[in-house]
Amino acid sequence: MPPLYRDFATQAQIDAQYNPSLALDPGDAPMQHFARQAEQARASLRSTLNVPYGPTLAETLDIFPADVPHAPVFVFIHGGYWRALSSKDFSGIALGLQPLGITTVVVDYALCPFVTIDEITRQVRAACAWVLRNIAHHGGDPQRIAIGGHSAGGHLTAMCLQTEWTRDYGLPQDPFVGAILVSGLYDLAPLRYSYLQPMIQLDEGIIRRNSPAFMARPCATPVWVTWGGAETSEFARQSESYRDAWQAQGNQALLQAQPGANHFTAIHGFEQPQSPLCQWLNARLHPDSP
Repeated sequence: MPPLYRDFATQAQIDAQYNPSLALDPGDAPMQHFARQAEQARASLRSTLNVPYGPTLAETLDIFPADVPHAPVFVFIHGGYWRALSSKDFSGIALGLQPLGITTVVVDYALCPFVTIDEITRQVRAACAWVLRNIAHHGGDPQRIAIGGHSAGGHLTAMCLQTEWTRDYGLPQDPFVGAILVSGLYDLAPLRYSYLQPMIQLDEGIIRRNSPAFMARPCATPVWVTWGGAETSEFARQSESYRDAWQAQGNQALLQAQPGANHFTAIHGFEQPQSPLCQWLNARLHPDSP
């Protein structure tokens, strides 16, 4: 029999690569960490929650403004394999950025199987367009916006970078000053044969339209493609494939794993101002700082 995908003959082999929970040690509870950090952020930081950016109830975002006017902005897109979690699970992303004078926007979106990945991509693009047009009313600088995401959010970040912003939205073609893609999925084909398929319901068209490793465009936005050094070889390959596609278009890309991090701890750095993640963003959002 031919393999399902590349050298993978069975669903179990694909699941072993793409189900990060299988690699957790007994007693690990990554979502408890995110819940604690999210509660801390909402309790300690100013915020404007559940701001509508589109017509459906799922299309909202949460804004954690910096304490300085005209602040640069980071838009974060959460993961959950397009079928779980919400913006409220990741309020903690603001903890490392707010002390650096950066406003954080955490995007929510509808989930599979109630909508398709095509629709989720549309919603996240609409959220970014809303931020570009409206963040000045919340103390943000629309000329200094970076984006990023984790896991499925890394995929959605790549899809935002792929967007024809001028043609489709009447906005600057390359509106972001930087992008961080953490443990993303850029070739969706193997997931069709995984435990996720009953929920995300991939078909050939969705895979073709939503696999940014095969559709990068020339773009002025510098990106950092990163993942946990303790993640599986497929997460490393996904990141390497996207970096290669991005650079093939003449674009700037840093490819760097985070030593020792797993799929879940790879975004803990956003909670800590001095972390490499926050400092990379700070350098792009405050380019004139010493």
